[in-house]
Amino acid sequence: MHLIPLPALSDNYIWLLHDDAGDAIVVDPGEAQVVEGALVANGLQLRAILLTHHHLDHIGGAAALASQHDVPVYAPDDGRITATTHPVADGQRIEFAAPRVEFDTIAIPGHTLSHVAYVGAGIVFCGDTLFSLGCGRLFEGSPAQMLASLDHLSTLPEDTLVCCGHEYTQANGRFAHTVEPANAALTARCQEVDQLRAQGLPTVPVSLASELATNPFLRVDSDDVSSWCEHHDGRGDRVARFAALRHAKNTFAA
Repeated sequence: MHLIPLPALSDNYIWLLHDDAGDAIVVDPGEAQVVEGALVANGLQLRAILLTHHHLDHIGGAAALASQHDVPVYAPDDGRITATTHPVADGQRIEFAAPRVEFDTIAIPGHTLSHVAYVGAGIVFCGDTLFSLGCGRLFEGSPAQMLASLDHLSTLPEDTLVCCGHEYTQANGRFAHTVEPANAALTARCQEVDQLRAQGLPTVPVSLASELATNPFLRVDSDDVSSWCEHHDGRGDRVARFAALRHAKNTFAA
């Protein structure tokens, strides 16, 4: 299987997964034209569309692509996603013959209430729930819901590749460094990110192992992050610590 991040809109990534035979699946196509161009350039045939949540920058091209290629659209059972042909639920397994791949659906509410992730082929397509060095804003869910979703994602195998929906890593890294300035793994990751962006290259996918070592939103139980939270109105349980982190990131001047 081959994985291609397609830059779209201002800072989105559309994910294209294909096999050697040229059969492809696209995840969160916010723009149809970007996908059409990649299909032609790589000699691919679109076989299915996966959507993680209802925001327009993730679903904007789905209807046009489905109509043009006559393919199924898998998405959360949410009336705001009108292109859906196959609603998915937590714990559901989706099997494809071409490309030959299986995905397990995980409900990960927080950014939106109906947000899902797709896990398969050593990859997690997590939309706007988990970003490299950060996490999504809580537009609909609660801090407890988002933390539970991140906890769930954290239990995946550490070599899982995290495929998120935006190129936010540089700004996320600047905030993360204020939380854990002594984290050597974080410092190295930020340097790597700066080099990649200077070359115009994506900073994702990234291994879950890297995120567990560097992402403060996955590290609310670590000593340094806990200590930071206690000094930033995050006294109490781990949900309170997470809420303090998310609030600070919301107002952080990157």
